[in-house]
Amino acid sequence: MRLRCLVFLSFLHTSILFAQEDTIHYQANRINNFGILPLPAVAYNPANGWMFGVAASTSWFLGNPVTTHQSNLVFNFLYTTKKQWIISSKSNVFLADDQWNLIGDWRYFITSQPTYGLGSTTPNDLSFEQIDQSAVVVGEQQMDFTLIRFYETILRRIGYSKFYLGVGYHLDIHQKIQSYTETPIDFSAEFSHNYYNESVGIPINEYTLSGISINGIMENRDVAVSPYERNYTMISLKINPEFLGSDKTSSTLLLDYRHYFNLSESRKRHIIAAWAYGNFLVSGDLPYMNLPSIGWDMFGRSGRGYAQGRFRGENMVYSEVEYRFPLLRNKELFGGTVFINAASFSSKMTGEKLMEQINPGYGVGLRVMINKEKRTTITADYGFGQKGNSGFYLNINESF
Repeated sequence: MRLRCLVFLSFLHTSILFAQEDTIHYQANRINNFGILPLPAVAYNPANGWMFGVAASTSWFLGNPVTTHQSNLVFNFLYTTKKQWIISSKSNVFLADDQWNLIGDWRYFITSQPTYGLGSTTPNDLSFEQIDQSAVVVGEQQMDFTLIRFYETILRRIGYSKFYLGVGYHLDIHQKIQSYTETPIDFSAEFSHNYYNESVGIPINEYTLSGISINGIMENRDVAVSPYERNYTMISLKINPEFLGSDKTSSTLLLDYRHYFNLSESRKRHIIAAWAYGNFLVSGDLPYMNLPSIGWDMFGRSGRGYAQGRFRGENMVYSEVEYRFPLLRNKELFGGTVFINAASFSSKMTGEKLMEQINPGYGVGLRVMINKEKRTTITADYGFGQKGNSGFYLNINESF
């Protein structure tokens, strides 16, 4: 099945890019001025620890800069203090006059992360639950795995509007999956990952999710990597049939809305940013690691206060509100933020319904603007969650 999935790669072409940036005034001679500058990279989050390596980035125009958004590329090659390899690229390409938009997400991870079971009520500490006469481990369980991801979406602008419609192809291959606990457990029970996959008829050591998507986007932000105003909307229906290589047929619906309320005409950095996000299993069954999960949105920014993968389930709703503000009276170099978020997950396996339990997070952050024209910003946040969860996050560009 995997061979049928990989055949798609030879027919699809993309550039390795990251995020749209939109500045009002440009020089015409910057059209197609393509160049890559590799730089040392340092980042941090609770799931990976400290990350060190190389990041290569570039920005260029594929049309008249007055009528065409800037296209961008970022490629990361990182090794972490948790002995993980993170190789990834994120893409957003605009062709001439914004007639076409290409969005890509490529990853190769040799990695690990804890999982705690399904739903919003899973504990931190190891224990077990009795589910259908089986004992299932809940609480912190470690998972080692390799991930190969190829996502590419092609969208066409509708007339002269801000709306785009298009289709995408999405491939996830999880391999070499191993579940274990750091300390021995004195009870006999199945790991959450293994029990779930076995119950829906999906292998536990390796699986594939391959499908196509139908997508609608409204891109109305002034600068995508650090918006000061307006909004963004995405709707994506993914269909993952077995004949494209998926272990089981399924479909999902993704909803993403972001709004930016500017509070000061004279200081644009006074902003209230709001984010609403939902990811739902519509039909069939997904592999465990493809179920909606905190921190597994495209840019991995949801759920500050919790580690990536802390909560997981068949359905997910998430919201966040953040106040962003400058720290200096007349300069844009330093900024700050305070934020609050909330997430809820459902699980058919445990019978938990969506919104029965809500897990909030909150925190503060510092911003350092290293490129005022492009609004490129280094972000450092500390978030707090429930049950003793917390985390430090060091990234580039705003969280959403």
